[in-house]
Amino acid sequence: MYKARLVFFAACLGLLLFGIGLITLGSVATGLREKFMLDEITAGTLFSIMPFGILTGSLVFGPLCDKYGYKAFLIISSLCMFAGFQGIAYAGDLSLLKIFIFLFGLAGGAINGATNAVVADISMENKGANLSLLGVSFAVGALGMPFILGILEGRYSFSAILSSVGFLTLLAAAFFALINFPPAKQKQDIPVLQGMKLLGDNFILLVGFFLFCQSAYEAVINNWTTSYLIDQLSVSRSNALYALSLYVVGMAVTRLLAGSVFRKAKPHSIMYVSLGLLFLGATLLRLNHSFELAVCGLIITGAGLASGFPVMLGFVGERYAALSATAFSVVLVIALIGNILVTYLMGLIAQGYGISNLTLVTYLLNAVMFILTLLIIRKININPLNNK
Repeated sequence: MYKARLVFFAACLGLLLFGIGLITLGSVATGLREKFMLDEITAGTLFSIMPFGILTGSLVFGPLCDKYGYKAFLIISSLCMFAGFQGIAYAGDLSLLKIFIFLFGLAGGAINGATNAVVADISMENKGANLSLLGVSFAVGALGMPFILGILEGRYSFSAILSSVGFLTLLAAAFFALINFPPAKQKQDIPVLQGMKLLGDNFILLVGFFLFCQSAYEAVINNWTTSYLIDQLSVSRSNALYALSLYVVGMAVTRLLAGSVFRKAKPHSIMYVSLGLLFLGATLLRLNHSFELAVCGLIITGAGLASGFPVMLGFVGERYAALSATAFSVVLVIALIGNILVTYLMGLIAQGYGISNLTLVTYLLNAVMFILTLLIIRKININPLNNK
């Protein structure tokens, strides 16, 4: 038997460390450039390896967790993340560095997927609300680490910081080893073929492509907002990064509210409000009247993006309870493809037509997400029990 609260805490711990790890790695990028004497192109190529590691981890976690359970998988993934931290910190060869960056991404993607799936499994009701609370832990790690790094960077080398943070993953592995997790759901072979069949399921595809757009939207905001504010409003880079931090705060606070105050709210109502907030946030950004108005737009955008993943993953967890981790793998992989693809396309648009088109891209994504939401809700209302 397992204790749901302990499992939920373990999932939050795993996702917190993933958030800390991503921010830490990005913060020491300058140190890695100096250590290996990398130019901008080589450095960009180097760090593009991580998304493919995360994509691979998101692909494999589902079938393995459904077959073997979560405990061993989370322990092994934490140990792999530890190895990734230490390798990135102390690798003396560029080829080895690439391997460890991929390993870190692989472990991070696996932990991200497995923690979401196990929370869905232990939630008998209000899956979306519990997944919203889980998502807060990632934001806490992502927001808190820059302040800690700001204190440590003047005193310690980037290698020492990375290595020290990496030891937190060992503590997580030890905690995972001490508690019980839900048992494996598939007693036969690893459910790869069942996962392939899910690719032909209309509901899975609708949710997957919604998350494709959601992840793409997040990527556009995360990767291009600072450039947009600098170009359109002539603000300093530090102010642009401050605005982006408030966007994350908007997302974190909204997820906290969705998981507590509004946990009984109907999921489709939450989604319609979220899409409305996205439209409002993009409009405030597009007005370009002032930096303060743009900051309000980003906070509202963060609030609008807060519920997409928790609500949609909640839908998937309810409809595919016997194969939940594998179903999560499918939709998360589709989502990550959207993140990678639209990030690249946004770069082409910014280069060819100007960064001012950022809001037009978000309007387009918002419109597609609205249509997909209508189709998903209609599918649930027409046939709430049948996966087809």
